[in-house]
Amino acid sequence: MKIFTYTIKDAKGIHARPAAILVREAKKFNSTINITTNDKIGDLKRIFSVMSLGVTVGTTITITLEGDDEEPGFLAIKNCLEINL
Repeated sequence: MKIFTYTIKDAKGIHARPAAILVREAKKFNSTINITTNDKIGDLKRIFSVMSLGVTVGTTITITLEGDDEEPGFLAIKNCLEINL
């Protein structure tokens, strides 16, 4: 299991465009990938699940990956967050 946190820097938070980019990236991996914030958890492979969290600028999210390809998934999701949010 890989776990990391990230603080959202985008002024709009996780809105439709970056959410779609994150979901598209997460779907490349077989591992279970969850996003957690403010005691809410979402499936990073489902856009409505991500959007329903209402993540705004300054919010710290936790990403949890578990599965056979968690290491490359960890690197890809972390990179995706740094580039887009």
